[in-house]
Amino acid sequence: MKEDKLFEQFPPVTTKDWMDKIHADLKGADFNKKLVWKTAEGLEVNPFYRSEDIEKLTYINSLPGEFPYIRGTRINNNNWLIRQNIVVQDYAAANKKALDILMKGVDSLGFIIADPETVNESNFNLLLRDIHLESIETNFHANGKAKEILAVLIGIVAERGLDFSRVRGAIETDPLSRLMVNGTLCIPEEEGFDYLSALTVDSAVLPNLRTIHLNASNFNNAGADIVQELAFGISMGCEYLSRLTARGISAVEAAAKIRFSFGVGSGYFTEIAKLRAARLLWSAVTNGFAPGNSDTIKMDIHSVTSEWNKTLYDPYVNMLRTQTEAMSAILGGTDSLTVEPFDIAFREPDEFSERIARNQQLILKEESYFDKVADPSAGSYYIENLTALIAEHAWKLFVRTEENGGFLASLHSGFIQSSLAESSAKKKADVASRKTIFVGTNQYPDPAETLSDHVDFNIAFRGKQEVSGTDIDPIRFFRGSEEFERLRAAVGRASKRPSVFLMKIGNPLMRKARAQFSSGFFGCAGYRIIDNPGFSSVEEGIKSFLETDAVIIVLCSSDEEYIMYAPEVLTQLKDKAIIVVAGNPSSAGELKAIGIDLFIHLKSDVPAMLAYFNEKLGIKE
Repeated sequence: MKEDKLFEQFPPVTTKDWMDKIHADLKGADFNKKLVWKTAEGLEVNPFYRSEDIEKLTYINSLPGEFPYIRGTRINNNNWLIRQNIVVQDYAAANKKALDILMKGVDSLGFIIADPETVNESNFNLLLRDIHLESIETNFHANGKAKEILAVLIGIVAERGLDFSRVRGAIETDPLSRLMVNGTLCIPEEEGFDYLSALTVDSAVLPNLRTIHLNASNFNNAGADIVQELAFGISMGCEYLSRLTARGISAVEAAAKIRFSFGVGSGYFTEIAKLRAARLLWSAVTNGFAPGNSDTIKMDIHSVTSEWNKTLYDPYVNMLRTQTEAMSAILGGTDSLTVEPFDIAFREPDEFSERIARNQQLILKEESYFDKVADPSAGSYYIENLTALIAEHAWKLFVRTEENGGFLASLHSGFIQSSLAESSAKKKADVASRKTIFVGTNQYPDPAETLSDHVDFNIAFRGKQEVSGTDIDPIRFFRGSEEFERLRAAVGRASKRPSVFLMKIGNPLMRKARAQFSSGFFGCAGYRIIDNPGFSSVEEGIKSFLETDAVIIVLCSSDEEYIMYAPEVLTQLKDKAIIVVAGNPSSAGELKAIGIDLFIHLKSDVPAMLAYFNEKLGIKE
């Protein structure tokens, strides 16, 4: 019996055929305006891609584990390390917790040493007791004492008779990030690089221990877009390579000691492409420093879920955000991953939130089998093109940064800070206008929700903390939802919760739509919403309003009808209520002329308007 191939039954379709059909369906509408999507970085993404779109991308013919590593560094699988951090204040307690979570799926420990002055052999023997250092990755972060940590670790490895080459992890030093975040270093910059150079040399006995943990995730949490995070992160790496090679360390040795840490945001496909592009760009940089040594200096990537898009209100939605972020990082080929607990943005995580964060990765590994296939995103024309777009634009910004003298010079000149400020301002504007949506915060809020008593405002609103006496202007961290949360928290602390009366009148379809919009608008600040079926006359609506304790009345009708209803409402309630019109009608000029000047609509700066109402009602932060 003859077997026919399924697709041979269909005629081939060319790109021109597709475009002709699309233009016919658009009926004259502009293809670029209607169907070409622009990312936050300004990258233009087409509605469909075909095999011909990747023909010029020669590097995609490489296999997983081959230069330039766009397809990842692993050959047989996509296994990654599940990391959890432990703040070390009590060394015995930290050891107990480490042993516990190692039995629950974690294979990468991050010890955050709260007080560097406590670093000594006795405490570290206690910290690492019964932990098999050859079987897991062990990372140490402290604001100082890196050499002391290294010396103690080498001593423990030698005393236990372990194989030095099998001890993996990092002593996470990153003076450039510390300078960028704090605005200053505790020692002069050149001395800092001398220290880092000596640390790198001393760590040679532990070939799989990295001494630089480059925190490009700081850019993410400061409002950078993907292109900026990549470009400035690669520029930081280039700065470290330059400084270390200038001190006699070979480029191969220096690159092998660098780990990149990227933040992972909510742009699902762009984040996958970002990690692939990162390896491509870093391969180009290291090949320039040490041609022909690509096998020994592959990019090592740690990923951490972003804090920028996490919220205080409806906080369990944060679990959904971190889950898609974890998926992006894994599909993009990260080497290790930290899924931050859903409550880390506003308090010290508890046992429940840490367990959920661990299990989010375990589900992807043990139940969804994300670890089984090397480069699982390969073959997607869309992702391949997105990778190329991101790499191209990031490389241009990287070159521009290098032309400015490199990363450190660009910090001192303010170029990096101004670039981040521009990006963060755009992000804030998109959140304010609700172009960027945070479910439960700036869209679809639950007005009845109140903040947990466990919220730590010093953690939640760190973006407004100021520093002084710095050498450079430090970057500013913030979360996208902060402005909305500040306003709503102030309402929650007020002696009386304001009420908003929705006066639905006129066109049934429009009044319902305007009422839904207004309910969400004022619900973002936690105002109590008083809804109703609608009124047949202004008199009926005003009578109902006066029977409530509402201080704001929102007219919900059609644009054409506002000029009929609004003047009468103003006449009767001028001194009794704050009058607001839902929409931006053509009669706005006439309404303003008679004294109605408050309008809420899709283009409104929502937090600015809500701040105005709070101030009008005497509600202060």
